[in-house]
Amino acid sequence: MLKMFLITSLLCLAYVQARTEPRADFTAGLAAFDAGDYALSHSHWQALAQAGDPEAQIALAGLLSQGLGVAADPAKAAAWYRQAARQGAAMAQLNLGDLYARGRGVPRDLVKAYAWLELAARSGKAWARRRRDEIGRQLGSVRIVTARALAEKLLDRQ
Repeated sequence: MLKMFLITSLLCLAYVQARTEPRADFTAGLAAFDAGDYALSHSHWQALAQAGDPEAQIALAGLLSQGLGVAADPAKAAAWYRQAARQGAAMAQLNLGDLYARGRGVPRDLVKAYAWLELAARSGKAWARRRRDEIGRQLGSVRIVTARALAEKLLDRQ
């Protein structure tokens, strides 16, 4: 499932990239990724991610999550997704929520998972709503209220 999110993330990023002024490092990272040179993708996206670019943060997190071109590091992936998610990137919010739901790279926490997925769902993404609702079925109504309140706090930080 995470591999699907990575591929979807990269397709979304390519679409966003095509609609905005080209950034040489990001575009070079995409070209390297398409060529299967994940280590080179990592090097292109690392500096952009550190500079606060949410698309690069998502792409870098995907590489780290899957261990493409670098050793898999779910904790670092979660950290990069969190940075992009706090900037309002729905794909990062979805992926971070999924990591919390699975306890991958972060402690398993269904309330945090629901909160991040709630934010992603608010962007109008049906896939985010479906995943949020899957988590919601595991939570009681009181914990859903708690998760929605957490989502509001997270939204205020963005």
